[in-house]
Amino acid sequence: MTSARRPLAEGPSWRGWLIWSVAVAGYVLAVTNRSSLSAVGVDAADRFGADASTLSLFAVIQLGVYGGMQIPVGVLLDRFGSRPIMTVGMVLMALGQLGMAISPSVGIALVARVLLGAGDAAIFPGVIRLIATWFPAHRAPVMVQLTGIVGQAGQLVAVIPLAALLHATSWTITFGSIAGLGLVFAILIALVVRNHPPALERDVSINTDTGAIRVVTSTVDTGVGIRAAWAHPGTRLAFWSHFTTPFAGTAFVLLWGMPFLTVGEGRTVAEAAGILSLYVVVGMALGPIMGGLSQRLPQHRSRALVLPSVAAQAVAWAVVIAFPGPAPLWLLFALAVALAMGGPASLIAFDHARTHNPAQRLSTATGVTNAGGFLAALIAIYLIGLALDLQGAGTPDTYTLQAFRIAFLTQFPLWAIGAFFIVRERRRTLIRLGLVSPRAPR
Repeated sequence: MTSARRPLAEGPSWRGWLIWSVAVAGYVLAVTNRSSLSAVGVDAADRFGADASTLSLFAVIQLGVYGGMQIPVGVLLDRFGSRPIMTVGMVLMALGQLGMAISPSVGIALVARVLLGAGDAAIFPGVIRLIATWFPAHRAPVMVQLTGIVGQAGQLVAVIPLAALLHATSWTITFGSIAGLGLVFAILIALVVRNHPPALERDVSINTDTGAIRVVTSTVDTGVGIRAAWAHPGTRLAFWSHFTTPFAGTAFVLLWGMPFLTVGEGRTVAEAAGILSLYVVVGMALGPIMGGLSQRLPQHRSRALVLPSVAAQAVAWAVVIAFPGPAPLWLLFALAVALAMGGPASLIAFDHARTHNPAQRLSTATGVTNAGGFLAALIAIYLIGLALDLQGAGTPDTYTLQAFRIAFLTQFPLWAIGAFFIVRERRRTLIRLGLVSPRAPR
């Protein structure tokens, strides 16, 4: 067993880096697919004659399927590994974007978003599992952050080149092109990616409570695996960390940022694209910093990194909402910087999931964790759209700055709920690890 693990102890091979590179390139495309309505939301509203609630429904259904598929995908990854599950995910996303390309109605477009969400659900957890099997454990926090950094390039593609292609050609050509790329990457992943190094015939499981080492021959019973993962407070801490940190940025970049900036704040399309691009670039820059600090401060991740990022986002939104009249450009850039903190901070949740779960339920725990952020995101996106409709500002012609300000207030209860559970589950995790007495003061 020791010799089987030696390659990982010494460091990843060139093949490991190649497999990760192909997988993370697929993740870039997945993020592009996920964010494909971010810069063309107004075009989508015009194409389908959609009001705010219907437009938000596109994102809500996509994220709802994504979140709902996280645990089933985690179980499938634990049983079959990353290669087949990621390949199927790419095919589903390609079919979804093909549906968007030819869709003549809202109904068919919603089915396309279901396929897109289901396929997207397989990619990031698949890359996380490849990191766990091809890279040494001590490199995992930085590799997860690096994956997130590279993946954010997909948002830049969605914000700038995709919108430019749409306005230069047509809806069908633009989304059909993305579908074609999805099929190319499905083939590439099937040809290049392998589930684990050749030195390991099967995955190796290290029980995080006892330290016992054994070979994993199959996944545990699905129900038992999910219950066992959720029973550990470290998994619940991971869930609530991922629930609380990224949803505001996701709602902003995925759907509501561009309409808010252009129609609500009166900014030009170029200025709005610059703000959204800054969000992506800052998130990429903060990734290595967050990863390094997470690696060095394993017992203080929540208090030193996660909760401060939540506070920064809430304060920035409060200032923008309270500002009299349209916010100055510098304040909108500051909002983008604050929201950008949520992405790297959310990836810390996967460090919790990896640390507190053995290998045979790693992907199941990852799925539980990943579901948290997208559950919060779909709630936020829908509540913002609903709040706009209730104010009579449901279409691009009726959007107003005041309506957007009230709509964005719906995010604050989600931050409060998430922060409460982060504090509670952090304490329970420390008690479980024997680092804090159950009767110690909070």
